[in-house]
Amino acid sequence: MTMLASIIDNDFTRTFMSPFHFRQSLPQVWEGFKINIELMLKAEVAILFFALVLAVIRTSPGRAFAPLRWLAIIYIDFFRAVPLVLVALAIGTGFGNLAGQPGHYNGGILGWIGNLSFVTYGVLALTLTYSAYVAEVYRAGIQSVHPSQRMAARSLGLSYAKSMRFVILPQAIRRVIPPLLNDFIGLQKDTAIIGVIGGVTESVAAASGYSQTFSNYTGYLVASVFFVFATIPLTRYLDDLIARRERREQAQLA
Repeated sequence: MTMLASIIDNDFTRTFMSPFHFRQSLPQVWEGFKINIELMLKAEVAILFFALVLAVIRTSPGRAFAPLRWLAIIYIDFFRAVPLVLVALAIGTGFGNLAGQPGHYNGGILGWIGNLSFVTYGVLALTLTYSAYVAEVYRAGIQSVHPSQRMAARSLGLSYAKSMRFVILPQAIRRVIPPLLNDFIGLQKDTAIIGVIGGVTESVAAASGYSQTFSNYTGYLVASVFFVFATIPLTRYLDDLIARRERREQAQLA
């Protein structure tokens, strides 16, 4: 009993796992975590659309689309190579410095950009980076559809655009749902990086503020708990989707 008490009551547990500071920091970190959720949901919508556009451009055949294909390739390669934290800093601080104080319209295009909120800057940074990854997921799904499907659609008189819309994309998107969910699990965690912008008090930034005020780091544990409870259900759902797809494929082979 004495040994257990000594393990619980020591400098490490008081600094990082204090029940008192856990309760005290909980409301503050929760308010920040709601911003993480907002960033994730808004970015997901933008990423799903923009990445699909990139993937369709990247897989478009013919010489006429060659310049657009190369632009898509350059974009994807660039944003897959550059760390998200640098993109967030460039957008969150760079735009603000060019246009003036965010939230104050100064006229012109830079003034309009400077009038955007820090949350919007965060969503933009996440969208630019994750669209490059998700575009490759979409592309893999599009290329996994057998060429005979395309030929059959064209033989029925469908244009290339209609073949993509009604034949190829519905099949491709169904096939890539598991890897898409996997990317969005990563997106949920990477919303914590947006705190580097400085004007977004998400959960990690809130925990950091609490630790600086009270010289106690239990707030980071609170933030970790929120991320765990948000991520594990998505992970289990992803596992269930993969298992169901495997059972369906085995039934088709039987």
